[in-house]
Amino acid sequence: MSEYDARGKDNRALLICVSDYLHLPELPAVKDNAEQLERVLTAPGTDLFTGDEVVICRPKEPWELERALDAVTREARGLLLVHFSGHGRVGPDGGDLQLMVGGSAAKGGHKTVSWQDLVLSYLGNARADRIVIVLECCYAGNAGEAFHSSRTPMSLLMAAQPNRRIFSGEEPAGGTLFTRAAVQILERGIPGKAFVTFEDLVRALRDRLAGEETPMGDVWEPRSAKQNTVDDVILSFATPEVRPRTPLRIRLRRWWKVRILRWRRVLMVFLTALVLLTGGVVALNAVSTPPACPPALELRLLTAPEAEPTLRSAAFSYEMSDLNTRPLQGERDLPDGCRRAQITVYSAAKDQVGAGFAAADRWQGEAHGANAGARDAKGADPLHRPGPQPDLWIPESTADYEEARRVLPDGSPATLHNTGPVAYSPLVVGIPADKRLDDVERVGASWKDLLTGTDSAHRDLELLRPSPVLSGTGLLHTIGLYLAGDGSRIGPAGTPDRSLAQDAESRLSAPGSQYAGSTELLCSLRPYEEGTDGTDGTDGKDARSAGGAEGAKGRAGTAGSGDRSAPLVSEKSLVDYNLGHPVGTCPALDTALAPKDRYAAYYPKNVPALDHPLVRVDWSGADDATPRQAATDRFAGWLRDPGAGQHILVGQGYRGVPDKDGEVPRPEPGSPLLNTRSDADPAAPVIRYTAGGDQVSRVLDRYDKAQKSSRLLILFDTSTSMADGGRLPVAVGAADRTLEMVGAHHTYGLWTFPDPAHPTDPAAVHRAVPLGSADPAPGKAALDRIAKGGLVAHGAAMEEALTAAVRELKDSAGANKAVVLIVDQDDGAPRRAAGVEQTLNKLLKGTPEVPVLTLVMGKAGCDTLAFQGLADASGGQCVPTGPTAPDLLAGLVASVGTAGKEDR
Repeated sequence: MSEYDARGKDNRALLICVSDYLHLPELPAVKDNAEQLERVLTAPGTDLFTGDEVVICRPKEPWELERALDAVTREARGLLLVHFSGHGRVGPDGGDLQLMVGGSAAKGGHKTVSWQDLVLSYLGNARADRIVIVLECCYAGNAGEAFHSSRTPMSLLMAAQPNRRIFSGEEPAGGTLFTRAAVQILERGIPGKAFVTFEDLVRALRDRLAGEETPMGDVWEPRSAKQNTVDDVILSFATPEVRPRTPLRIRLRRWWKVRILRWRRVLMVFLTALVLLTGGVVALNAVSTPPACPPALELRLLTAPEAEPTLRSAAFSYEMSDLNTRPLQGERDLPDGCRRAQITVYSAAKDQVGAGFAAADRWQGEAHGANAGARDAKGADPLHRPGPQPDLWIPESTADYEEARRVLPDGSPATLHNTGPVAYSPLVVGIPADKRLDDVERVGASWKDLLTGTDSAHRDLELLRPSPVLSGTGLLHTIGLYLAGDGSRIGPAGTPDRSLAQDAESRLSAPGSQYAGSTELLCSLRPYEEGTDGTDGTDGKDARSAGGAEGAKGRAGTAGSGDRSAPLVSEKSLVDYNLGHPVGTCPALDTALAPKDRYAAYYPKNVPALDHPLVRVDWSGADDATPRQAATDRFAGWLRDPGAGQHILVGQGYRGVPDKDGEVPRPEPGSPLLNTRSDADPAAPVIRYTAGGDQVSRVLDRYDKAQKSSRLLILFDTSTSMADGGRLPVAVGAADRTLEMVGAHHTYGLWTFPDPAHPTDPAAVHRAVPLGSADPAPGKAALDRIAKGGLVAHGAAMEEALTAAVRELKDSAGANKAVVLIVDQDDGAPRRAAGVEQTLNKLLKGTPEVPVLTLVMGKAGCDTLAFQGLADASGGQCVPTGPTAPDLLAGLVASVGTAGKEDR
């Protein structure tokens, strides 16, 4: 896992410690929290904050906390750390956590601070690279749901699990139990670690508090969650080991901040006194402070979700490199040590990027404030997804670039310049370690041989591929299947044979077998028994154990020994999976997977590798086009430099770019590919991309024609509890993303429940869009109405509504049907009629099959018998809420129309 190192940046720490209350019990130990935290955060061993970067706030009124938040979110550019210790309160339903300030009362919310509406609002607009929040209050664990509605890279540490009070704050003095433990960890470090990261701190705190109990008698267990980032954040460089020397540039910057600024203040006092004594103003005007760093030029780098963690790490290293912090020849306006460029890295699925370039005029117009929030006929809103207009784009392969060029309209304000690859990763088929293929070479076997070796007469494996619609890896695997099936080298021209495409698609498992990328597909296959620390907020289980993995097992077999899954992924993602690195939303494991649980990499012959081209995006009319182009070229050169960016990319498991002789270099020492537990073959060749642009569109056309028509019924829970904790925007966004998968051959309906017209009938549903519609516009209009408050104030009878939906689909014509259930939680049980569960279960197990793809917004996620049983009975899957849930659900929906072998 990559670590974010904020040394040398403009960091801020806001320590909000409320100990004195007018109407609530006082918390004497909280009084000392601020001083203890300030001491350890500014200690020489931690190296992240200087004294003037730590702000202590003891608010008596909400506006005092708001003012402090406003200041630090405006000033921080590197790491922003926000710590709150004090009283916390939630409503009867456990939602809308309120942070209590000195004037707060037990009842009445006018003097409390809303975590969801105020704190997250400020943090969501911060310009810091990373934000870390620590909440030490009762019910801190209830902050996790609203947290997932933000788009800013954040890490959240909650002092305890949801719906728990804590004893922290009533100790005599010296800091609270929780904060004392955190201070000791940050001050002393962790044995065997060169620094303390956010996830290290979470694990260590759990160990420290394992013997403690909450007031309810439960084990005191801190929880954590991460949003829009999968890398880790370094919080302290303290270590009990021999500490590596701090880099010179970091020491110089700390010396500058701590000493020069201190002497500057002394000098200012002296000169002011001199002015007063002499009565002159000349000396005052002559006082000059050291040159301040001007704002860095921001470059926005758009990439694929799988590449985002590595490129974030590379971008940060570039920002702190000599190339970006030393004046260039002829450059006089940039003081030495100041960053010339700041690179913001963000990601989006392939189809969203394509939609952005197809609507580039709106993309640019919205960025300038014109037509903000407007949608076209297809519902495209580029500024919302994929995000800000990019200066750089690094897709997974040249095939993605060719597809984007094809959709760029004439007269587009965006121009794409492909500057060439920055890293490679061969495509592989993961074969279970205990089911290696007989008489099939691991390197250089044709797809024809691989298909034969995995068919029902041989190993009988289920081939699982990321969606070609959403994933560059899925698209390139499809190009390989269609154009290099017999092992032939792909030329720049030619059209894939239709029968060959249909035959290839018939071998891929469907429906519900595709994902939005390699990492989420592999995350869904991670075995249950492997240890995770629960830092993703899933009650100690793997991020997919309760959801995607359970669904995948229903169709692809269980992971581990006896596994029948064969994922079509990239070499890098498979190596990360085998070595226990983070994959998708699954966090890192302590060790590599056991040999029986790993996949061996098989390399299909002449299938092109992912080549990750760096594409410069020029926008017409830009006032700063020339400096942006120069900054882009410098970053591109640095990425390809073997002693700079290439070292980082190769160290993360990528293959390097060709050297002067045109040969792709072998992995360097330290590369994960050389680890014997990776089950990769570092000697496997890297096949360059040679297909023509027209072939990409032909392959996608053949893929589309190979699909069967499908019918979706979106069943949306509109009970008022859906609005709690920031759930509604996420749920509406997921449904909106599902509608983007609707095509000419894929029809849908949108039903909501409960039905406001029949409040006493638990089986009644509101048919907002009739089943069979091919136009997404009515569905998007209905979702807009829901988002604006179209909710029903009584319990949602999930099983009754689902029974009606499944029965309607089973009675309708055609095959390839699915229900997409988006639900808060099943809260209709108190008024459920006897026999409803049995009726639904029998209906689900009958023919024709109607899988239920469920997105659960409730606190328990998919980790309940009801939702696990629903996935098992229907052959569907369950997706827990989170930042990747909309794309994960979209990937599953995209595969409903695929023609898997069980449909032949």
